[in-house]
Formats: sequence, structure tokens, C-alpha cells
Amino acid sequence: MKFDKVIIGFGKAGKTLAVLAANKGEKIALVEKSSKMYGGTCINIACIPTKTLAVAASENLTFEEAISRKGDVVKRLNLKNYHMLADNDLVTVFDGFGSFLDENTVLVESNGEKLELSADKIIINTGAESFIPKIEGIEEGLQNSKIFTSTELLDNQEKIDNLAIIGGGFIGLEFASTFTKLGTKVTIFEKFDKILADEDDSMRKAIYDFLVSQGVNFEFNANIEAFENTENGILVKNNGENFAFDKVLVSIGRKPAISKLNLEKAGIKTLENGGIWTDEKLQTSNPKVWAVGDVRGKEQFTYASLDDFRILRSQFYGNGEYSLNSRKNLPNSVFLQVPFSKVGLTEKQALAEGFEIKVKEIPAAAVPKLQLEFKTTGLLRSVVDVQTNKILGAALFCYNSPEVINIIKTAIDANLDYTVLRDQIFTHPTVAESLNDLFNL
Repeated sequence: MKFDKVIIGFGKAGKTLAVLAANKGEKIALVEKSSKMYGGTCINIACIPTKTLAVAASENLTFEEAISRKGDVVKRLNLKNYHMLADNDLVTVFDGFGSFLDENTVLVESNGEKLELSADKIIINTGAESFIPKIEGIEEGLQNSKIFTSTELLDNQEKIDNLAIIGGGFIGLEFASTFTKLGTKVTIFEKFDKILADEDDSMRKAIYDFLVSQGVNFEFNANIEAFENTENGILVKNNGENFAFDKVLVSIGRKPAISKLNLEKAGIKTLENGGIWTDEKLQTSNPKVWAVGDVRGKEQFTYASLDDFRILRSQFYGNGEYSLNSRKNLPNSVFLQVPFSKVGLTEKQALAEGFEIKVKEIPAAAVPKLQLEFKTTGLLRSVVDVQTNKILGAALFCYNSPEVINIIKTAIDANLDYTVLRDQIFTHPTVAESLNDLFNL
């Protein structure tokens, strides 16, 4: 079967490109391994369900109410995304695994049937999957549903009384904060002697202190030797000690989902981390194939995937000038019960790069909006270049930070002096007006 474009994976970049291409009269095939993934990772097993649970927890919903709300939101968006493509006469959605037969042919296998799809332009948008470490007992635990990845944990319908989380990165911390709020006792096993080692010390301590105040327990310098299934749960063997839990979440990172693509048959090169190599225009080593989103092994953010779409839009339908080289600062938010957001450089990164800097730090309690909402937990930091007055970075650990960080990101991208935010007129009372003080250096 011949198409103008074949897209493997229903992620943000791929589905957005499919709509645009079809609207331009092209015949599009979109291959998705599971109907549960219509719309991509974010909608079904990542951003949307985790943030729905976080919000439900903040509203003091019960675990059962939170899970029900999460299920409703995911189901609604999954169906909406499916019909966005399937209802277009020029788009055909194929359910099944896609893999390469040669440089421009994709084999789709579904329910024993095999179809061959060919196109002059093929886009790989298969995303990433949880990394599973090689630890004794982990496979048995996964099979017996005593050990979860983030995907299985989000599917779990029964409240967990006592949960171990292996890994103290952003994903693990977010689950810990949400599930603790929902009434689960959580212990994080972190291999280093602190969490968030890349963050400035005061910010890292503020986040750690908050999580501890929530009731999250930490085991630092962890060395997980084995897991042992028991009648009532699972044992985590760490540094010669046994810890008993009902369930375990393995959260030590994600890897590009490439294992079933047969990339070698299409002459597609990969990176050391398993990501697909591309040039700045997202073209792979096969000139007929492009890779977008998490499968590249780079930034694993939905908004980065959307920007990948913009690059393809420029290459396929524009002047071709927009590329990875055009991309500027990527902000990041971690939706703890008090969210943490950042953009640009930390203080120690700026110093390591040789900048002469000014740093401002204010407590969240100094923000009137947060006082009146009784949400005074947190800390705000800014880093500015003394020589140029340009903003190098900021970190906001406070309510509404996922919204406010985008103002700072825009200012950095626009190469504005920090004084623009210092002297900007913001509505009152808002968290945004805290930028007047944060950049009053």
C-alpha cells in the first residue's frame, strides 16, 4: 500500500503532522501498536494522567475518586485524538506493530495479519519506554504485579498502603508526592546521597524538606541487591537489609522505544543511549526517514515533540530554515504537590561556565498571592549575568510556578535585560508579580 507519508507512533509530533499533511491533500498512514496509546505517551501514560492525579490529590479526593477522574480524562482525550485522525478520509490508522522491511517500506503486524506500507517519507514517533534494571527478582515481580513501571502504576485500581520507589529523579519524586497525598506510605531508594544533585543546594534542600514534611521517607546511597516476592507483598533487599512493601515502582529513567523497529534494515543509525541519530532537521541516516520526539534519546518532553513537528513543517512545507539549531530554552516543571519549575542555568552551572553572576532568592511566603491562599511553602531563585544584564536562569518552587516559568523563558529567548521583568507591570495579586522582586538585584 502506497502513501505520501507513513508515521510510526501516535505521539505529539506525529499526530500533528498527520493532520497538517492530510489537510494539504496527502494520503497518510499512521501506525500505532495499541488503541490504549491513541494520542501518544503524554495523554495516556504520562503528563495527563499523572497531573490529573496530582490535582485530584491536592483537592483531597480519595484514591478511588482520583483514579476514576484520571480514567475519565484519559479515555476522553484518547478517543478525541483517535477521531481527530480516523475521521479524516485521507488518514488511515493501522493498529499493530510497525517495523522496517527496507529503506522505505514498513511492515505492520496485527492479529496475525501482515501489511506492507511504503512511502517516500517515513516518520518514526515511537516514544520511550521504562528502563528496567537487571536486578534479581525484578522479572518475577513484574510478572506478578508486585513491581510496576509508571505505566502499570497508573493502571493500578487498588490503593497501595506501602510503596517503594526505586529512583529519586523527577518522575519518582512526582509519584511520591502525589501518592503520599493520596494516603500511601512512600519510601524512595536513591543511589546517591541526595536528591536533585544538579540543583542549587538551597533549592534542593527546600524540595527535600517539603517532601519529608509530606511524609515521604528516603533511603540514600541505596544499592538494591534483589527483590523477593512474599505472600503479602515484596521485599526490597538494600545494602544487606530487608524492607517490606506492598508494591514497588521502578523509576530510574526511560529509554527510546526502538527494539522492534528493525532499524538496521532501513540503514538507520542509533546513538549510544539507543536514541535514533538525526541531523538538525531531524533527518536520520536514511534520507527517507525522520525521527521525532522521545525516540531520539534527547529531551523527553511533549512540548519538545511539538517543536519537532514545527521543524518538519518547515522542512516539508516551509523554507526549511527552522531546525534544532533554532530551538532555545526548554523549561521544565515537576508537578509535586508544590510544583517545581525551572529554565536556563542554575547558579552552579553558570559559575562552572565562567559567568560573573548575581543571584536573588526569595521565599514563597514573601509573595502576597501565596499568603492569601495559604500556600507559602517554597523558594524562588534567579541568576543574572553581571556583564550583560541578561537572565541566565531561574528556578521556582511554588504554586503556579508551571505558568510563571514561561514568562521567564520568553524573556530569556527574547534576550531581554532582567530589568524588564523587574519593572514590568503585572496584575495584583498574582504569583507573576513576584518577578518584580525576584529580579530586583
